[in-house]
Amino acid sequence: MKHRIGFNKLGRTNTHRKAMIRNMMTSLFRYERIRTTKAKALEVRRHAEKMITRAKVDSVHNRRVAAEDIKDKAVLAKLFTDIGPKNLERPGGYTRILKLGQRDGDAADMVILELVEGAEEAAPKKEKKARKKKKSEEKTEAREEATAEQGEES
Repeated sequence: MKHRIGFNKLGRTNTHRKAMIRNMMTSLFRYERIRTTKAKALEVRRHAEKMITRAKVDSVHNRRVAAEDIKDKAVLAKLFTDIGPKNLERPGGYTRILKLGQRDGDAADMVILELVEGAEEAAPKKEKKARKKKKSEEKTEAREEATAEQGEES
């Protein structure tokens, strides 16, 4: 049973763990997707979700609290101007974890930790596929009409 175990220590000292989580959060907000182990991703997600919830309300206090963990000013600005406002209607669950399988060497479970709002940008690919499908259907109809016209001429 895991009663009263608040977080995963990840086999690191307190300062090393804090620095790693801060760096991974900064990378997550900068690139909107990172590849890491499952244990690290679960721990980083806890902190990142709280940070995005703070970023929904752009106030001096919230910026200062976020700046304690995110040292890069450009990433901090992106968090409060892009990522926070995109998630205003979402009540939580700002990140997703996609399993990749096991890493060669130590068989650690590898995952991709990504922001959910970035997936909405991938939606237009479906529209592209639909447009391509529609164009191919139009081409086949045009070919059928052309062959029908050639059949009538002969």
